[in-house]
Amino acid sequence: MNLVALILSLLIEQLRPLPVRQLVIEPLRWFAAQLAERFNGGREGQGQVAWVLAVLPATALTWGLGYFLAEWSGVLGFVFTLVVVYLTLGFRQESHFFSDLHLALRMGELDRARLLLSEWQDGPYDDKRREPEVVGLAIEQALYATHRNVFGVMCWFVVLGPAGAVLYRLARFFDDEWGKRGDDGFDRFGQCARQAFRLIDWIPLRLTALIFAVAGNFEDAIFCWRTQAVRWADRGLGVLIASGAGALGVRLGEVGMTPETGEAVRPEAQEQDGAAATTPPHTPRDSERPEVGVGAEACVDDMQGTVGLVWRALVVYLLVLTLTVIAARVGS
Repeated sequence: MNLVALILSLLIEQLRPLPVRQLVIEPLRWFAAQLAERFNGGREGQGQVAWVLAVLPATALTWGLGYFLAEWSGVLGFVFTLVVVYLTLGFRQESHFFSDLHLALRMGELDRARLLLSEWQDGPYDDKRREPEVVGLAIEQALYATHRNVFGVMCWFVVLGPAGAVLYRLARFFDDEWGKRGDDGFDRFGQCARQAFRLIDWIPLRLTALIFAVAGNFEDAIFCWRTQAVRWADRGLGVLIASGAGALGVRLGEVGMTPETGEAVRPEAQEQDGAAATTPPHTPRDSERPEVGVGAEACVDDMQGTVGLVWRALVVYLLVLTLTVIAARVGS
């Protein structure tokens, strides 16, 4: 029944996307601000207490309520599961950013695309970014958002049911709210949120990278994963982006960095006898986003390829889950 609820929630979201900001994000931000106001004294232990209070009671309540409803009425248990999955999954949560970026670049509106990218990343506007850089960052953001909004939630839903989906989504949210902030004592206060989500996301992130490899160019994806992900400061993110870049056959990250200085060079300077198309140059280990992937720099056409990769990955994921359920039923 969990598989049926998962598929049905994905279909419902395609027809009627959830207004996630109004119904989920804003209430959670208010809750996070209240907890931080009461507990944030700039100490790691205070962050641990706040994280436990923020995440574990909601997870336990979801598990208990789901179990009670399923025992009382199979229909009520199914409806509860469907509602929880609908509230926690977000296949279309950020897709409008990617679609608008793609359209702007197709129309030749690079300035608008830069603005959309800065809004999506919630970062500063950079008017010096070239089109391939904008495309590459959009693809990276799409791959990462797909994992965090869809595949990561699905992985924990399979393991723990609705409670797993709530656990992952809350851990991700408080990592964003507390773990990624360095102001007002959040560096130490948010350490628990950072470490907890890194642990919770360790297996789902690598499973998503594997699914990208299966859905795309498997050999290149695994090669990039094994040889290039280690260069990223955020190893987990490096695994995901390296696998996605290899699966798509494009170069992502800080394309064109020299191994000695980390300074950018012209892409055409790397295209010597086609060597750069198959062997990206080694980049410094301490670089935040060194080059990963194979082939040419990302172009606008690769954005459509990214959409195709995400959909194929979703189909593969659901197919594997379906076969697993069938095998379990036959075995029992």
